[in-house]
Amino acid sequence: MKVVLSNDRGGYRLKEAAVALLKEQGHEVIDLGTHDPEEFLSYTDAGIAVAKAIQSGEAQRGLLFCGTGMGVSQTANKFKGVYAAVVESVFAARQCRLINNCNVMCAGGYILGEYMAREMVDAFINTEHTQGFEPERAAYLKGQFARLQEIEGENMK
Repeated sequence: MKVVLSNDRGGYRLKEAAVALLKEQGHEVIDLGTHDPEEFLSYTDAGIAVAKAIQSGEAQRGLLFCGTGMGVSQTANKFKGVYAAVVESVFAARQCRLINNCNVMCAGGYILGEYMAREMVDAFINTEHTQGFEPERAAYLKGQFARLQEIEGENMK
């Protein structure tokens, strides 16, 4: 899978941990973030870079890291076709894929350590929408995602 990542200074450690994990798992990594913990990149620019890569189809999933995950999430969610969630646990990382079909995971370097971030990235990357659900539940969730896309179409022209 192609995965695009970016970060600001607050998310540098988590982005580096995520890149290492993704490469270990054999994913293609597009690293658009900082390459030095002191290098400046705004959370908005990080969010824009990943959102555009997802929106264009250059990557199937995105990972964004800043101090809290909130700034990059707000930015990424301004792009049609980008569904970014701030997560702070493995459970939430899995659920945002399983239930909500999010294609971008956002997390905060001021909140999480590298080990937890790796576990969360693993859950996010390796979970599919409605994976393991009975057909009725899967159909319902797919319908909800379709409704979300309708709402998006009505409000993001």
